[in-house]
Order: sequence, then structure tokens, then C-alpha cells
Amino acid sequence: MPKLRTNRAAAKRFKKTGSGKIKRAKAFTRHIMFNKTRKQKRQLGKSTLVHKSNELAIKRLLPYL
Repeated sequence: MPKLRTNRAAAKRFKKTGSGKIKRAKAFTRHIMFNKTRKQKRQLGKSTLVHKSNELAIKRLLPYL
């Protein structure tokens, strides 16, 4: 079987946790930050997990993750 290509855009956006789940950064952190509360900005800085319904699609983009 041939080697599979990794989707490079996905490789830059997702990492794998120790338990095998996929980690992602939160959206809405790039600009217009003065309209967001301190609490909102603080929480957006933390990473979160990809939803279970999207995990299979991302694992297909990242075969060696």
C-alpha cells in the first residue's frame, strides 16, 4: 500500500493529546478584540477538543497523527 499524504493545512491546526483525542485552538481571537470581554478573551486563549462528530474527518486528513 502506498504512503498517504498528510494535509498540511490540517497538520498546522490540530495536535493529538496523550489519550488520542484531537486538540484545536478556538476561533474569534484574531481581531476586533476590544468588543470582547476580558473573560471571553481569557477563555478563547485556551485550547479545546474537537467534537466527536468531526474527529473521523480530521483523522482522515492526518493519517500519521
